[in-house]
Amino acid sequence: MASVTFRNVTKRFGDTEAVSHLNLNVADREFLVLVGPSGCGKSTSLRMLAGLEEITEGEILIGDRVVNNVAPKDRDIAMVFQSYALYPHMTVYDNMAFGLRLRKTPKAVIDERVRRAAKELGIEQLLDRRPRQLSGGQRQRVAVGRAIVREPAVFLMDEPLSNLDAKLRVEARAFIQKLHQNLGTTFIYVTHDQVEAMTMGTRIAVLNAGVLQQLDTPSHLYRYPRNRFVAGFIGSPSMNFFDAVLKEEDGKLVVESDIFKVTVPPEYESRYIAYKNKPVIFGMRPENIHDPNYQPPETQTAIVEANVDVVEQMGNEMIVYFESNGKTFLGRLDPRTSARVGMRMGTAFDMANMHLFDAETDEAIWLPDEVKAALEK
Repeated sequence: MASVTFRNVTKRFGDTEAVSHLNLNVADREFLVLVGPSGCGKSTSLRMLAGLEEITEGEILIGDRVVNNVAPKDRDIAMVFQSYALYPHMTVYDNMAFGLRLRKTPKAVIDERVRRAAKELGIEQLLDRRPRQLSGGQRQRVAVGRAIVREPAVFLMDEPLSNLDAKLRVEARAFIQKLHQNLGTTFIYVTHDQVEAMTMGTRIAVLNAGVLQQLDTPSHLYRYPRNRFVAGFIGSPSMNFFDAVLKEEDGKLVVESDIFKVTVPPEYESRYIAYKNKPVIFGMRPENIHDPNYQPPETQTAIVEANVDVVEQMGNEMIVYFESNGKTFLGRLDPRTSARVGMRMGTAFDMANMHLFDAETDEAIWLPDEVKAALEK
C-alpha cells in the first residue's frame, strides 16, 4: 500500500503545456478520481505516474520514493486501460498470469493468485475461454483481474468503462467500488464522465486545460464549487448561469438579470453584500428549479416566469427547457408537473441553493471555511 504525491509536476509536448504545475496528494488506500473534459491533462498525469510519459518538471512520489527515473515495471503499480489489450490467442487464465510469468513468479503462487482473483471477479468459469468468446463486461473484468494478481501498491485506471454500454457501466461502477473496499489499495481513476466521478471517488480532482481547478469530496464539489467551470462540470444536467447585477432595494439584497429579479435570503446577505452594485454570475442547478405546485416543503423560493420550450419525460422526473427573453435554462421537475410545450408558467428557484460568482474572475464569491482549507492544502 502507498500514498502518491505530485510535486509541482509539469508536462510539455513541444510548446503545448498538457499539465501545469500539478500538486496533488493521494492518501494511502484512497480512491481518487481525476476528471475533466478531453484534453484537460488527466490521462497524461496518470501516464506520468505509470512511467509511460516523461516528466518535464517536478517530482512524483509513490510512498516516500521519488519515481521520476524509475522504470514502469519497478514502480509497483498496475494499470487498466480503456482498451483492455488482452492477448487474443491466450486463454483468460494465461492473460491473467502473463505478467507474473514474466517476473518468474513460482507456478503455485501464480495459480493461487489467478484463481483467487477470478473468484473475486466472478469469472471462475471463464478461465479456459479466449477473449473473442467474452462479452465487453467480461473482458473488462479480465483486464482488472490481470492487474489484481500483481498485488500492486497502486491501481491506475484510465477510463476503463468507456467501451461498455450504459447498463454495464452502472454495474461495473459498483463492482469497482466493492473491489476497492475489498482490496484496501490506493486507486487512481481517470474519467471524463462526472457521474462516474461523483459515484466512485473518495475525493475528486477536477482539471481543465492542464490546471487543477479543485480537489475535494464529491459533496463539497457539488455544493461548493470553487469557480464557474467546476460548477458547470459537476452535476448533470449542468448548472444554469445568468449574467446579473447585485443590488439593494428596500433594504434587501436582490439579484437582477434580463429575465428576473430575485431576493437573496436574509441569512446570506453578509456573504455577498461586498458585491452590491457589481456584475455577478448567478447559478442555479436544474434540480433546484421546481414547479411551484410540487416544490419540496419549506423551500425558500423565488418565482421566475418563462416559456416551456422542450419537455423530456424521464419517468421519475421531467427535464424541462425554459426560454425567456432569448435565454434558455433547464429545470428538473416533478413528473406530475403540468408543463407542456408552448405554455408560459412560473418556475420556483430554490434560493437556499443559489450560487454567485465574480463576473470578472469566474471565482465563487463565498465558500465555507472547510472548503477554503481544502483549497489551500
